[in-house]
Amino acid sequence: GPPGSGKTMLARRLPGLLPPLTRREAIEVARVHSVAGLLMGGCLPEQRPFRAPHHSVSYAGLHGGGSPLRPGELSLAHHGVLFLDELPEFRRDALEMLRQPLEEGCVRLSRAGRWLEFPARVLLVGAMTPCACGFHGDGSDRCCCDPAAIARYRGRVSGPLLDRMDLHVRLSSLTVDEMTSCPEGEASGLVSRRVAAARERQFHRLAAEDGPLTNAAMPPGRVRRAVRVTDAALALLGEAMRTSGLTARGFDRVLRVARTVADLDEAEAVEVVHVAEAVQYRLQTDGGPRP
Repeated sequence: GPPGSGKTMLARRLPGLLPPLTRREAIEVARVHSVAGLLMGGCLPEQRPFRAPHHSVSYAGLHGGGSPLRPGELSLAHHGVLFLDELPEFRRDALEMLRQPLEEGCVRLSRAGRWLEFPARVLLVGAMTPCACGFHGDGSDRCCCDPAAIARYRGRVSGPLLDRMDLHVRLSSLTVDEMTSCPEGEASGLVSRRVAAARERQFHRLAAEDGPLTNAAMPPGRVRRAVRVTDAALALLGEAMRTSGLTARGFDRVLRVARTVADLDEAEAVEVVHVAEAVQYRLQTDGGPRP
């Protein structure tokens, strides 16, 4: 979205909507922070980490490294949020190396005969403007970028990395009426309780099998076993794959998101409305349909 549309504000509100750390998660977070020398007071953390490195961060600062080897921002955000503002401004090699940790939930480092693995199961949030000046497509004539410059700017974030992001949300500039009316939104505490209840439903549904206890962490094979989908919803998902260029990875990720939407809706099976919402989030880019 354009500058001032609320991208950074939304990202910084996200930790307040997430369920609290379980004891097991808190121990894992404390171990990583202890290795990095950031654990103070000897107490287990209660809140999920929120890390927002500047786009000038080095490769080692983001992924880990140095001498001796230390975890980077990716691991310091384990079980929490890693927010990358101005996503295209980050180093291309640092962004591309996010692809493996996002799939496997860990970072592997090898230096001078030493090999270490740090956990890195994060909720990655990236924010970017639609072009270098930020105003392309906002309904005004302020954008000064030509099509080639826009393509170069967006090309800094590769398709394979975007394919690993479950939700693509486009924000619009706020109008004067929206700025002055200030409608009351839903309190974060209410949303947080709904999220916690949905997480509890995931836990009870997935606890019967060995493996991850959240929708997001399910491997593709388990997604198809554990997620009940109505025939109509599956047909809609197949149509989206045929007409919108949805990849096989995207298919599984949309199915996970649809299952989470159904959990928030307290539904036993994934229905058409849940798949439609998940597909809409996936295609909210300048190249896809609008909601």
